[in-house]
Amino acid sequence: MKRVVLSWSSGKDSAWALHKLRQEQGVEVCALLTTLNSEFDRVAMHGTRRSVLKAQAAAAELPLWIVPLPWPCPNDVYEQRMRAACERAVAERMDAVAFGDLFLEDVRAYRETQLKRTGLEPLFPLWKSPTDTLASAMIREGLRARITCVDTRQLPAPFAGREFDLDLLRDLPAGVDPCGERGEFHTCVYAGPMFNASLAIEMGEIVARDGFVFADFECSRAPSQL
Repeated sequence: MKRVVLSWSSGKDSAWALHKLRQEQGVEVCALLTTLNSEFDRVAMHGTRRSVLKAQAAAAELPLWIVPLPWPCPNDVYEQRMRAACERAVAERMDAVAFGDLFLEDVRAYRETQLKRTGLEPLFPLWKSPTDTLASAMIREGLRARITCVDTRQLPAPFAGREFDLDLLRDLPAGVDPCGERGEFHTCVYAGPMFNASLAIEMGEIVARDGFVFADFECSRAPSQL
């Protein structure tokens, strides 16, 4: 059995990677690994609160490994803390680290380079999936998510907070990737086949900062059974 720790962003792609890995024979996802911005106590870029992150891990029935990062975070600090996380994975008999990356070659190459000396295998269960087909399949198969962050250089600000659904896919401007793989938008998953219960989330404040618009979400009550 190949034991895997999954890089968990709180968004749809990592959630779908979990769903796909659980369908593979000979693979066991044993933990979720997340970096957290210590200044704001949120997932970097996605802006997901720690409380929502913990609720996701509980719904996925997996332990959550949090790697705290300073803000701003120099790359050498990031790499040092990720090496420590990899050392933990090896100590806990993990065989691989999985990622929800879709098609950015430079991102994949960086991850593969960083894992070379760790003894951990990099896995990319969604790699090269056509993103229009993938986005529609996620929605049709029950994944539910909200947009938590919009890069206003690539997507209009009013998309922040919207449901990731078929209407949204139809409304995306030409040139915007349906999965937001180029950073056009980020999401927070609250339901889907990878969870044993749906999260009840409510949207709060919408904030513009440094060219991005963030929609804040928090859990309003205990998860409900799917």
